[in-house]
Amino acid sequence: MTSGRSVARLGPAERAEALEGMSGQELDVVVVGGGVVGAGVALDAATRGLAVALVEARDFASGTSSRSSKLIHGGLRYLEQLNFELVREALRERALLLQRIAPHLVRPVPFLFPMTHYVWERPYVGAGVALYDSLGFAAGLTRGVPAHRHLSRSRALRLSPALKRTAFTGAIQYWDAQVDDARYVMTMLRTAATYGALVAPRAQVVGFLREGERVTGVRVRDQENGHRFEVRAQQVVNATGVWTDDIQELVGGRGQIHVRASKGIHLVVPRDRIHSLTGIILRTEKSVLFVIPWGRHWIIGTTDTEWTLDKVHPAASRADIDYLLDHVNAVLSVPLTRDDVEGVYAGLRPLLSGESDETSKLSREHVVAHPVPGLVMIAGGKYTTYRVMAEDAVNAVAHGLDQRVPRSCTDRIPLAGAEGYQALWNSRHRIAQRSGLHVARIEHLLQRYGSLIDEVLELVEQDPALARPLSGADDYLRAEIVYAATHEGARHLNDVLTRRTHISIETFHRGQAVAQEAAELLAEPLGWDGEQVKREVEYFTKRVEAERRSQEQDSDQEADAIRLGAPEIVPVVAPEHS
Repeated sequence: MTSGRSVARLGPAERAEALEGMSGQELDVVVVGGGVVGAGVALDAATRGLAVALVEARDFASGTSSRSSKLIHGGLRYLEQLNFELVREALRERALLLQRIAPHLVRPVPFLFPMTHYVWERPYVGAGVALYDSLGFAAGLTRGVPAHRHLSRSRALRLSPALKRTAFTGAIQYWDAQVDDARYVMTMLRTAATYGALVAPRAQVVGFLREGERVTGVRVRDQENGHRFEVRAQQVVNATGVWTDDIQELVGGRGQIHVRASKGIHLVVPRDRIHSLTGIILRTEKSVLFVIPWGRHWIIGTTDTEWTLDKVHPAASRADIDYLLDHVNAVLSVPLTRDDVEGVYAGLRPLLSGESDETSKLSREHVVAHPVPGLVMIAGGKYTTYRVMAEDAVNAVAHGLDQRVPRSCTDRIPLAGAEGYQALWNSRHRIAQRSGLHVARIEHLLQRYGSLIDEVLELVEQDPALARPLSGADDYLRAEIVYAATHEGARHLNDVLTRRTHISIETFHRGQAVAQEAAELLAEPLGWDGEQVKREVEYFTKRVEAERRSQEQDSDQEADAIRLGAPEIVPVVAPEHS
């Protein structure tokens, strides 16, 4: 970090200190929701010098922010809707993230756009992609990705031999960027904590504090021990995404924002199932479909259907999975089957409700509202523009404070691990020699932790057994499991296998084969006894089994009912309505 700051840890001791700190003073602002927008608000407020706390009922990024397409992009399809400002804004943010804010977590990714018509399509799509590239230039920044290029069918097949020759006439290759979405959120929260934010997962807002009409804080329940306490603040920011309407109902004010949930599911398949050097983007009748390179895997997504059932665990049905397989197989020379699918995950987009009946046509722009004094609501938007959303929310907070608040500076604040990342990447062979790890392991660690790699390697020095990979998920070192608990706020096995790592979607066993080993590694830093280790493994196993069964069901209702059969390791409680 800048100014010689050491990066804040989010371990058990730090969580306890944060909870104590937020209950013992009146803050300027308390943020409800630990997804990408809430984390962005906490960082924006902390770097403006405000006293800020953030509480999250479950794990950080456990909702939408860990279940995205993992892309940082302008949204090529929004150009067809003539929404140029939304695209320009998103592409400016893409350039910032790639080059300044998080070069260790956000990296360029190529996509091939196969065309199916000979005469009109190339000039039409080419003009759109050329506009996309030109909108990507931002003041003081380059695009951060290469320019697009036109390809004949033969050249496209050299890049992507997996494509069926008869399925397309030629192609355009363009570039966007991708991100480990859950890791990005957690890293942003560590950065916010470094600048003074008090941050706590598994801390559920169960009610609001009121003085007459004004909101003056929140009532919070520590999910780990049931302890209830009050957090007083001059302003409360609701950044709960698809739960926005629930929080509005909780505060008792008339809703100014209405959010509809749109379900998007993704499949994960091994890299060797699709022979391609580039990602692929396809048009569907409703939206677009991406085939995204993801380490030793591909992510295929996404769907866009309305969801009115359980928001915590949206379920993917057999129909969802077959929809994606049918569409991607239309262009592949060797079709994929359900047996090729390693992992499936489903997420909910928080779309601003409008006139349209179709979720694919609802707005991805965001809105900030003040439904009652002391409460700021932020909703809508997309992952890529989280920083702009956070700035707008804190601007609204500033209007409600009795002090002058500096302007946002998050466009110039690198996230934890970004400082010195490029120099360390250039030195990766030396780091490998010094640590005794293979250079491929060092590259993996640098792309997950950036310059915080030293903290992970320190654990290995203290216990050389942590240098071994997990048995059954050998992309990840045992040290990374321990680090998730000591530094990254993980409280439970599911947090580690689903969000600090992606073992639950990157292996055919979906994490079951490593659950026992990982739980035993977490026992010491989290203070678990043998009974708790057993509980964690049983819960995780039941969750995986319920997900597998839900994915065999034909309808959303059937899939949801089965997924809900696996209980939460720490269930949320009923809120206290005002």
